Amino acid sequence: MKAIMTQHAHQPHRSSSPRERGAALLAAMLTVALVATFAASAMWQQWRAIEVESAERSRIQSAWILVGALDWSRLILREDSLARNDSTDNLTEPWSIPLEEARLSTFLSAQNNVSQADDASAQTDNAFLSGRVTDMQSRMNLTNLVKNKAIDETALAQFERLFSYLGLQQSDVTLISSNMLKAQAANSGDAQNSAIPLMPQTISQLSWWGVSQTTIARIAPHVTILPMPTKVNVNTAGAEVIWASAVGLDMSDAQRIIQARSSNYYKTVAVAAKVLSKPELMTSTLFDVSSDYFEVRGRMRIDQTIVEERSLVLKQRGKVRTLWRERGGFIRNESADAMGKS
Repeated sequence: MKAIMTQHAHQPHRSSSPRERGAALLAAMLTVALVATFAASAMWQQWRAIEVESAERSRIQSAWILVGALDWSRLILREDSLARNDSTDNLTEPWSIPLEEARLSTFLSAQNNVSQADDASAQTDNAFLSGRVTDMQSRMNLTNLVKNKAIDETALAQFERLFSYLGLQQSDVTLISSNMLKAQAANSGDAQNSAIPLMPQTISQLSWWGVSQTTIARIAPHVTILPMPTKVNVNTAGAEVIWASAVGLDMSDAQRIIQARSSNYYKTVAVAAKVLSKPELMTSTLFDVSSDYFEVRGRMRIDQTIVEERSLVLKQRGKVRTLWRERGGFIRNESADAMGKS
């Protein structure tokens, strides 16, 4: 009897043992899962921090390299302003040669062994640099639309001619010219209305005035916005710009201007006019053979990080001054060099 009672007393202990072992096993599995989750999360956070730091370092390195490229371009333009004997700017000069994408290590001095540096911060093997200098007076200047606080009829006719050739609506010209008039009035302090539109610096910023992206993309290779009214450089402008700037000119004559300068650039506007069937259409009031405003564009690629920068510079004799500089992504057509099609 005593043995039976003892056996019954131990039965509950034997029946609860599998449940306890199952609970312990489940707790262990949950612990392992939690530890693995926390470890994976910690590793992901660490990897993310490393990637962010690496991307930021690449961005800063690219920015500094592009600043150096801008200074180099300014030096080339400065030397050009001092060296030119005929006071012209044309497509045979060093500044007009674009820099195609090339490995950064090819620009570094082999004597210093920079391209073989073991420092992790020197990513020259995966760094690529490209850029170009563009004569902005090879394009039609929207600033010309306003003269003496009124719409300039000559410039208006030029832009209407260009927009018609590009298949754009004339209402876009009216919209741009009216806003340009208001914006210039605001800059001169004549306007008191707070609704006066801001003056854009680039063609892409014409969207501030309600100009469609389609129109902006079409006119970007042919149009610019400069701080002052300018003439078109007949040595660098495309056929469309020359044709639109000389109202009454035939496109065939504009193409003849481009073909003739490929063998010998023009030293004066009068020489260029002799190529035309109507020489009187090309005057020194509309055209020039030299330029003051240039755009310097640079692109730096390190692995997957891409930094682009462009600057507007003013070239004067013995001095080149940066007017503005911006960094980021730009619309493709605006970055296209209209001179390259010439």
